[in-house]
Amino acid sequence: MRLLVRERLFGIGDDYWIEDADGRKVFLVDGKAMRVRDTFELKDAQGRIVVEIRQKLISLRDTMLIERDGEQLAKVKRKRLSLLRNHYRVTLVDGTELDVSGKILDREFAVEYDGELLAQISRRWLTVRDTYGIDVVREDADTALLIAVAVCVIVLAEKEHED
Repeated sequence: MRLLVRERLFGIGDDYWIEDADGRKVFLVDGKAMRVRDTFELKDAQGRIVVEIRQKLISLRDTMLIERDGEQLAKVKRKRLSLLRNHYRVTLVDGTELDVSGKILDREFAVEYDGELLAQISRRWLTVRDTYGIDVVREDADTALLIAVAVCVIVLAEKEHED
């Protein structure tokens, strides 16, 4: 499945649509403005919340939490003791770990499980919008989770870059 993300460079709330290869709106990343911590909702085309993403308030390292139906689904944070600044670990509640590595700020990175590619993120600049693609490689992969992971690592990398 190939998805196209059209982030708005400037906007209150950080809302943007994710479209399929045919240009149909599939998901809305709804950024919640005026919050103490970064908070996003990933909604389907009908406006139903698929997953919620929020920054963990108290932690030694910046951490993002992904929740579905009020239950924690995953935790995302920069990999400890990695020589690469752009290496993140996603820990699912069942103990499964996904690795995210690449040039996060350039929107050129991969999400892998046990060395197997799950999704590839790649960016292209178009006019005044930041556009990048999310190619979900495995048919049985949780697309909403992979989108949420991409959002999390981008937010974490941008925060780290600002500091």
